[in-house]
Parts: sequence; C-alpha cells; structure tokens
Amino acid sequence: MSKHIVAAGLFAGLALGAQAQTKWDLPAAYPASNFHTENLVQFAKDIEQATGGKLQITVHPNGSLFKAPEIKRAVQGAQAQMGEILLAAYQNEWQIFGLDALPFLATSYAEARKLYQAQKPALQKKLADQGIMLLYSVAWPPQGIYSKKPLNSLADLKGSKWRAYSPSTARIAELVGAQPVTVQAAELSQAMATGVVESFMTSGATGYDSKAYEHIKYYYNTQAWLPKNAVIVNKKAFDALDKPTQEAILKAAAAAEERGWKTSAAKDQEYLDLLKKNGMNIVEPSPQMKTEMRKVVGEPMLKEWLDKAGPEGKAIVEAFQKM
Repeated sequence: MSKHIVAAGLFAGLALGAQAQTKWDLPAAYPASNFHTENLVQFAKDIEQATGGKLQITVHPNGSLFKAPEIKRAVQGAQAQMGEILLAAYQNEWQIFGLDALPFLATSYAEARKLYQAQKPALQKKLADQGIMLLYSVAWPPQGIYSKKPLNSLADLKGSKWRAYSPSTARIAELVGAQPVTVQAAELSQAMATGVVESFMTSGATGYDSKAYEHIKYYYNTQAWLPKNAVIVNKKAFDALDKPTQEAILKAAAAAEERGWKTSAAKDQEYLDLLKKNGMNIVEPSPQMKTEMRKVVGEPMLKEWLDKAGPEGKAIVEAFQKM
C-alpha cells in the first residue's frame, strides 16, 4: 500500500515539475548568423537563466517556423508565443508601423533613437489593442542602394528589377521608375542569382547575409533610413506567467534593446568592410544624387505618409522634429 502512495506522490511531483517548465517558440525571419538573431538567442538565454530554466524559449531563424509576413499573425493567434517582426512590413495595416522606413526622415542612429521614442507610445497602444505586447525594438544599419550597374543619377534605375519587401520600398521603385519585385530576405540570394532582382535598398547586414557581392557590384551608401525590428509577445501568454517570470522577460528585453542598438551601430561599418573585401564597390553618392533622392523620393513619400497617417502621424513626426 505504502509503495502505491510513494508512487502516486512521485507522479504528482513529476506532473508539477512538468507544469513548472514552460516552452515557447520565437520565430524570426533572418539567418542564425544575423546580429538580430544572435541578440534574440542571447535574450532567450538570459530569460532561461533568470527563471532557473522555468521558461525556455526556442528561437527559429530564417523563416523556418513561419515566413516573415506570417510572424505577427502567428503571435496574435498564439501559434507562437513570441516573434520578431520588421515593423515597416506592416505599414499597409497601420501607417505608423512604416514610419521608420520613410526615406531621409531619420538618417543616423541618434535620429533613429529619437524617432523610436516619438513612435513608441502609439506602437505600444496599437499592439496592445491586437493582444500583443512590444518587448523591445532594434534598428537595422542605415539603408543604401545595391545596383548591378553604376548609378550617376536616379534615372539610371529606370526599368531595373527592384526588390521590394515593404510598402515603402515598393513605392520607391515607382518613384524612380524601377519594376518592384516582392522578395523576402530568405529568398534574396536566389533572386539575385536568377536575375529576378537587379537593384534594391537594404542595409549592409542583409547585403552581406545574402552574399549580394556574388551578383551585384555597387553599393551606394545613401543612409536613407534605419528600419526597426520589434520583438513581440502574445499578451495572454505573458499574463499567464507568474510575476518573477514576467519581470525576467522585461529585464532581458531592456538589456536586449540596449545591446542590439550598440551592436547594430558597430556592425554597420563592419558589414561595409566585409562587402568591400568581397569585391563590392562602396560608393558615397554624389551631392546631385543625394539632392535627387530627397526631392524625388524623400519629400513626396513623407507628404503621402502624412496624408494617410492623419493627425496621429503628424503629431508623432512633429514630436520627433522637436527632439
């Protein structure tokens, strides 16, 4: 009889142990070697350590669990508890998501940080309405133009097959007379190899990750904008955790945000050096080209965005410009 009681007690203990450990998934769109993904892995490790292994988070890189456009919906619908998204990819859903992809609005890390501070309260509120919490956000390095052929002016981009991965990059294609082709980061290398893509705007990071130097020889360092990735969590999943675990997540998120911004800035030059080492021509755009970019792309896109974003968007831009 006593053996049965001991066995029952053991089973109860095991059941409690199993209950106490929570396993979460965190889908991400970029390769394991990308600094955003490395930061996510460190974030997950910090949480596991702080909770004594009670919360284990598995990072799924390179669109392996959900493709980039599906990640936000997966977190909303609790198919994944956490996820990393590119905010600008969701601009069609809500204009404010695309604020940091407006060309020549914020063109340095210091300006991008200010833009984030101006945008953050609205972001948090919108995501909360969708059952999501914003944990942290990190900027990509500044965006430049990759081109198969040398560019003396924007007219040289006319008719070229231009990779679009967000509403704003598709709009740039229209403004410069290029043909937009939708290609996610995970498919970019293949698209260049097969001639589907001849030009695009992205960071040195994505250019290096996708080995752009194997197919494209020119990078114009326009520093046009610094889009952000955001790490989000399903609010119900977060609320179901005990207080110490919630605090561990928030603490790890704050650390990941600081670490991510520092790494991004340090990596910017590192990636450009790596591209150059692999045969890419890194070109500073001419003053004429910079002026053209602002006139043809920057000013019209800001005006269009303000028209669509309405008073809410206008207030955020004004707050940013006063900082």
